[in-house]
Amino acid sequence: MKKPIAIWLLICCALVFAMIVVGGVTRLTDSGLSIVEWQPIVGTMPPITQDDWDVLLEKYRATPQYQQVNKGMSVDEFKSIFWWEYFHRLLGRMIGLVFFVPFIYFLMKKQIDKPLGIKLAGIFVLGGLQGFMGWYMVMSGLVNDPHVSQYRLTAHLGLAFIIFAAMFWVALGLLSPYPVSQQTDDKIQELRKFSFGLSLLIFIMILSGGFVAGIRAGLAYNTFPLMNGHLIPPDLFILEPWYRNFFDNITTVQFDHRLIAWTLAFLVPLFWFKSRKIELPGTTRFACNLFLLMLILQISLGIATLLHVVPIPLAASHQGGAVLLFAASLWVSHRLRSH
Repeated sequence: MKKPIAIWLLICCALVFAMIVVGGVTRLTDSGLSIVEWQPIVGTMPPITQDDWDVLLEKYRATPQYQQVNKGMSVDEFKSIFWWEYFHRLLGRMIGLVFFVPFIYFLMKKQIDKPLGIKLAGIFVLGGLQGFMGWYMVMSGLVNDPHVSQYRLTAHLGLAFIIFAAMFWVALGLLSPYPVSQQTDDKIQELRKFSFGLSLLIFIMILSGGFVAGIRAGLAYNTFPLMNGHLIPPDLFILEPWYRNFFDNITTVQFDHRLIAWTLAFLVPLFWFKSRKIELPGTTRFACNLFLLMLILQISLGIATLLHVVPIPLAASHQGGAVLLFAASLWVSHRLRSH
């Protein structure tokens, strides 16, 4: 009986969703550099006494972020950024525990066969790598420039989505182990390839969003649909060598993110219309409809976030919406899968 394992994995997915949203708020509040040490075990204990807070603040005062950005910060002000990073790290530890303990339990009960065990072990390894990647990202901001590297931030974000996708896909496979449709005609095969392509494009858009967040590109060009009156803004290729513009140039990074969104705004409705012309089971039809609705919601959140100059509630909702859109695309792809 694989249903309990699937439910456990979906719970882990929900925790990763929360982790991604909290991570977004941590970034938006510039809280990620408030804890300057990586202590996987000891760091679980929160500061309790005033002496605890004084020690933590003293360590933070030695960082470039304090000296260049938050000089003179009081203990109470420090607490406001500390707690976001603390809960972000605590949630990461909780995910590891919630994954590891049931994994061992199901292994001992012999409810996990070898192929499934290999998949789950791989996910666990990815989780450990994610913990290291998070600290590797923080380290980039503890040097002279008090901002984390957009490359490491994007890698950290992308790995979180990969872990989510792996757990979600395995859970779907346990809940629906056989292909929904036995049709092998060209239209089904075309739709199946289309759905996988859209999932990949959404993942690429998520990575581009990581660069938008990493260099704060959302704080510029806060107009829509044009970028400060331009369909194609100037300054797209002002950096040398040219390829740096795709990662370091605020104009180019935001333009690319918009361009991918526009592409999805065309392709996902096209996919939906194609799906309407094919006879599909009810659940698969519902998944296709949900996919389209999630895209509309996510693009609306993105536009609102941009026009209001990245307020934290909207920006965090936009990041959470990316997870839900990605999940919807994976569900559609899974429903259309072949043997």
